Amino acid sequence: MTYCELIFKLHSAEEFHKDLLINALSEIGFDTFEDAENGFKAYIPEPELDHAKLESISGDFADMFLFTYILNKIPHQNWNEVWESNFEPIQVAGRCYVRATFHKAHPEFEHEIVIDPKMAFGTGHHQTTALMMEFMLEEEFQGKKVLDMGCGTGILAILASKLGAKEVLAIDYDEICYDSTIENSELNAISNLKALKGSKEVIPEEKFDIILANINRNILLDQLETYARVSIPGTLLFLSGFYEEPDLPILNEKCRSLGFNYLQHKELNNWVSAKYTFSPVKKLV
Repeated sequence: MTYCELIFKLHSAEEFHKDLLINALSEIGFDTFEDAENGFKAYIPEPELDHAKLESISGDFADMFLFTYILNKIPHQNWNEVWESNFEPIQVAGRCYVRATFHKAHPEFEHEIVIDPKMAFGTGHHQTTALMMEFMLEEEFQGKKVLDMGCGTGILAILASKLGAKEVLAIDYDEICYDSTIENSELNAISNLKALKGSKEVIPEEKFDIILANINRNILLDQLETYARVSIPGTLLFLSGFYEEPDLPILNEKCRSLGFNYLQHKELNNWVSAKYTFSPVKKLV
């Protein structure tokens, strides 16, 4: 699949202007972002790029700040080379080491995850993935049944398994992500992970102890009702892929209406990961 790379240059010193623009782009399908000099790069599969919506965003912010962008098309093979050339190992909370197949192993870490980057989102480098992993490392997964929505490379699902989960179901609508999750689970010798291609419609009518969803605000709002349907009292829900303002209050309100009670959140560069617990809403008779 060909991807579109948009390189944005912001003629503004305000960091929150970049955050506003990234948030708007994520709502029209851009799924990966990378810092660049005086701006950032944004990526989207070519068939999903809506030029009219992109122009609409330009108009929305025209009176607030000035930015320009150039568009490049990246064929599949070239995209893989870009990922590999820029992929560096990372550490999370001093306990988890994430590396690619071409990096040296560090077995002294409590958990080591090997990720073949390809073009799937989720190598641990983005703030949202790192925040989710920090939450997970603080939680008890032993014997739990876990659902990972928008699994990307499968990194969170793999970590859940390494933390002792009994069963892990990883779901992503993107075929590359689906294939990547399967390949990466094999790289990490994970045997209790099942991957499905699709969205909320493929979530089975089962119950989960822990739900992980690192996507974006609008998709989360659309899927939360389904998450509630497959939860039991005490199910933990971890959400990420959105901003502290204005997204977190909106998601908190939606979660509360469905029985998910807010516990806490972590923030990094205005990106947020939030933790909830499920207590079913009692219906009045």
